[in-house]
Amino acid sequence: MYAILCATPEELAALKATLHTDPEPQVHGPTTVWTGRHDGEPIAVALAGIGKVNAAAAATLLLAVFGARTLVFAGVAGGLNPRFPVGSVLLGERLAIHDYGLVSGRLFTPTAYGVIPIGAPRLARLTPASDPVRAVLVRLAEKLAGRLDAPPHLGGVITADYFLNCAETRDELHAAFGADAIDMESGAVAQVAGAWGAELYVIRTLSDLAGEDSHLTYGEMAAMAARNSALCVPALLEILGGR
Repeated sequence: MYAILCATPEELAALKATLHTDPEPQVHGPTTVWTGRHDGEPIAVALAGIGKVNAAAAATLLLAVFGARTLVFAGVAGGLNPRFPVGSVLLGERLAIHDYGLVSGRLFTPTAYGVIPIGAPRLARLTPASDPVRAVLVRLAEKLAGRLDAPPHLGGVITADYFLNCAETRDELHAAFGADAIDMESGAVAQVAGAWGAELYVIRTLSDLAGEDSHLTYGEMAAMAARNSALCVPALLEILGGR
């Protein structure tokens, strides 16, 4: 089974417009799931909710209860890389959580997620996707060329439990980690997928360039960004089904 996750109602509406699901959902705690089929393959579409806890709970549910073996997270993100304008589609080939670590002397040091932070090295880079996942993302980028307003890019997505509305922090994160976008879920789903030995494909469209005005542009651009990401999902499922 392929399981497609999203965080917000706007993202869900865009996904359901491109996929065939049953009208009545199943509710499991914080997660709402619609099942269906796509090109004969069973799928589940989950509204996870915003943030790392909701995303991890939804991913675990889809793997443990619904038997998913491939996860897709599709939705919006804030841009960190000035090369990529609002509306750009980013395919996550590198992922990490960056708000986990150690506070000492009033300074925060991010570390790899899940390790004991005391004595752990500073997080310096995002974790690359496996070679098979990256190969599929390359094929997806090629398949989507010309179908979107702008060509998709492979890049790095960093995750934290906050909405970034600060240009200085945006530039620092881009410089420190080489991250191209920031979201509130992907890194958490990557942790769960890795623990279960499942593949994860992250598709994010930039709804804003995370800075002082992101709270103004997000609302205007979120539906467009969600739609762009959702349009990529059937193309991804076609590639996965043909392997």
